[in-house]
Amino acid sequence: MNITVMNITIDSIIGAIQKMAPVALQESYDNSGLQLGDSSRKCTGVLLCVDVTPTRVDEAVARGYNLIVAHHPLLFHGLKQITGATPQQQAVIRAIEQGIAIYCAHTSLDNAPDGVNAWLARDLGLDYLHPLMPINADMPEAGAGAVAISAVPLTAMQLVERVKKACSSPVCRCTAPPEGAVIEQVAICGGSGGSMIPDAIASGAQAYVTSDVRYHDFLDYGDRIFIIDIGHFESESCTKRIFHHIITQNFPNFAVNYSDSEKNPINYI
Repeated sequence: MNITVMNITIDSIIGAIQKMAPVALQESYDNSGLQLGDSSRKCTGVLLCVDVTPTRVDEAVARGYNLIVAHHPLLFHGLKQITGATPQQQAVIRAIEQGIAIYCAHTSLDNAPDGVNAWLARDLGLDYLHPLMPINADMPEAGAGAVAISAVPLTAMQLVERVKKACSSPVCRCTAPPEGAVIEQVAICGGSGGSMIPDAIASGAQAYVTSDVRYHDFLDYGDRIFIIDIGHFESESCTKRIFHHIITQNFPNFAVNYSDSEKNPINYI
C-alpha cells in the first residue's frame, strides 16, 4: 500500500483492518465497525485496546491520537440517553468532544480466517486446521472458533500450563484433568464460547479452550471433553496484537500503541 504517513486517513486504517476482518463476517447480533467519528480525517495515531472506556479516550487525547481501535464495541446496545450517567456514555461524550474516532472489530475479527482463534492456536503452539463452526458452505475458511492439533501429544496439565502462559493468566477453571489421557486435537473459542461445547465434542477434540463457561456446562459435559476456561479478557487480549500487526504491516513507522492503562477488570485474589 503506497500511502505516505502524511496522507494516512482514519479510513485508510479501517480499510486495512477490514481487508483482514470484513464487517460482513460479523454475527447478526453484533455491531462491529466505525462507532464514532469522521473517517475521512487524517489519522494522527492509533490507540489499541480490548474495551473502550473514558480512561482509554483520555489516554488517546494525551498521546495526540484521534483513533481508538478496540475489540469490543463501545456501542453494542442502543443508547437512549447520553448524559454521562454511565462509563459508556462518558466515553461517547469525551470522544465526540475531543474528536476521537472509535472503530471496533468484534465478531468480524473472531470469524476472520486469520483472526482471534487462529492466533490463539499459534500462541498455544498448535497447528490451526479450520473453524469450529464455519459461517457457511461458501466460506469454509471463515467462522467461529477453531480446531487445532498438537504436533506432540499433550497431557491435560501440559495444555493447561500452555494456556496459562500464552494468555498471561495465573489460573484456569477446568473440569477434572483426565488421568492418562492424551490430547492431540484442541477446540478453541476466544470470548464466550460455552454454547459451542457440543460442537467442540463433535469435532473430535479432546479439549476445549474458551471462556465464560457456565457451572452446568462443566457439570453436563465434563466427562466428555476437557474444558479449560481461561477468562474472557485473557482469551481476547491477543486482539491488540492482531490490530498492531495489521496496521504496522500496512503503514510502517506509523504511530500505533497499546493502551498503557488497560488492565483486566477481573482480579484473582
